[in-house]
Amino acid sequence: MTNSRRMWQALEPYHAVTYFAPESRAATEALGAKGGWMSYFGLRAAPLGTASADLVCATFYGFRRDRVARAVPAAWEAAPPEAYLDARLSAMDTALRRILGDAITSPELIEAADLAQRAALAAPTAGRPLAAANAALDWPLEAHLVLWQAQTVLRESRGDGHVAALVAAELTPPQSLITFAADGFVDNESVRGYRGWPEDEWAAATRDLLDRGLIDAAGDLTAAGRDVRRFVEDTTDRAVVPAWAELGAEESERLVQLTIPIVATLVAAGALPPDNPIGLQPLDG
Repeated sequence: MTNSRRMWQALEPYHAVTYFAPESRAATEALGAKGGWMSYFGLRAAPLGTASADLVCATFYGFRRDRVARAVPAAWEAAPPEAYLDARLSAMDTALRRILGDAITSPELIEAADLAQRAALAAPTAGRPLAAANAALDWPLEAHLVLWQAQTVLRESRGDGHVAALVAAELTPPQSLITFAADGFVDNESVRGYRGWPEDEWAAATRDLLDRGLIDAAGDLTAAGRDVRRFVEDTTDRAVVPAWAELGAEESERLVQLTIPIVATLVAAGALPPDNPIGLQPLDG
């Protein structure tokens, strides 16, 4: 595992709480948002401003447009993006205080926040709209929220780079998900439904991958398919190297070790379901 990928896996659960914590859903419902998808798209897309469904679909990449269009721009009609930004920060403050308790002021979390912020300030943003939009936000003052904001910037920088890698690999949005599932990270049918792709379009994308020789008749990756997946992941890793080069190997590993018990507490509290739709399995050491 590369250092970039190890850092993502170690820190991503701290951000992922945003989309699973009941405090987030309650905060967006208070704004007038209806349903989980309006909550998700409103919270994640808010740094972009009043983004259209097409812009959100393009930057998020894996979702079918009609899944997005049912939530955007309706989310902005319920409340302006600035209200979602306030709501998500407030929700994370409440959720993290509830789950982590006194640990939010521990020396370990404060040190982790400092290291993560340094990495985030070095994270590439050129050509990365979600990363740039999040990096432009004011930093919170409390350490537990600094850590959250830092990981938000880091994960969107990585995510934008991942989209660029998928485009370079000539994988359409559904094909990117099909190959991800074929690599064993998520269940094929679950991710299809989660991202809103109808069976006929999913089948067509699968046939195209079969014709390209990237999957076989059983839906498993071929050698060529594994090469493409390796290219995508390796390119994604390289694209965020500057952030972790800022810390270097020793401080990066220190951040991992500081984060593991924090994430373990989040997972034990059910803040990150083990069957989460992003296929994320936190590090255990």
